[in-house]
Amino acid sequence: MIRVVLPFHLRTLARVDGEAELEVKDPATLGALLDELEARYPALRGTIRDHDTLKRRPFVRFFACKEDWSFEPPEAQLPDKIARGAEPFLIIGAIAGG
Repeated sequence: MIRVVLPFHLRTLARVDGEAELEVKDPATLGALLDELEARYPALRGTIRDHDTLKRRPFVRFFACKEDWSFEPPEAQLPDKIARGAEPFLIIGAIAGG
């Protein structure tokens, strides 16, 4: 079971209280996690990734085990601690400087 923490506005859109919990088949990859998240919560389609290109939206960031995963390819295998649910995968809305 993979635990996913979403920013407030995406939790509201998906109607998720707390963490989203997902079953992702092995090998658990970044792309498989995002595919499952969008399948389970269809309201999130197009909010995290572009509908057509499936590329991450510019002001969305991914973190796994305190490391920035925003630029990892979809086929990147998730860290073991994320894959087994010991730590959550974080999706955050980036904060722009002013």
